[in-house]
Amino acid sequence: QSKLVESGGGLVEPGGSVGLSCAASGITLEYYDIGWFRQAPGKEREGLSCISQDGRTYVAESVKGRSTISLDRPTNRLYLIINDLKPEDTGVYYCAAELWTVDNMCASDEYDDWGQGTQVTVSS
Repeated sequence: QSKLVESGGGLVEPGGSVGLSCAASGITLEYYDIGWFRQAPGKEREGLSCISQDGRTYVAESVKGRSTISLDRPTNRLYLIINDLKPEDTGVYYCAAELWTVDNMCASDEYDDWGQGTQVTVSS
C-alpha cells in the first residue's frame, strides 16, 4: 500500500522561501508521474509542478520562475522549493503520484495517491 507524507510547511513572510518534502513508501516515485498541488482557501486544487516518469516537467504559471521541483531517487523523496512567496501562495500543499496520467500530467483529477497535505501560510 502506497503512502505519501508531506512536510515542511509553516508560516512564512512574503518574499521568503519554503521547502517542501514528500516521503514515499510502498511505491518507487521514479516509476510514477508525480507532482505538487496546492489548494487555496475556497479554490480548487491546482497542479503546481509535476514530473512524468519519462522526465517531462510541467510548471504552472503561478509559480514559474520561482519554484524548483526535484526527485531524490535514493531516498524516494519529492521536493518543492518556492521562492519569493506571496500571500496568494497560501494553501495546503499536497504531493501525489499516479502510475499513468492520461490527458494532463498535472491535473489533480488524474491522480489517485495523495498525501495528507501540509499547510503553508504566507503572511507578515
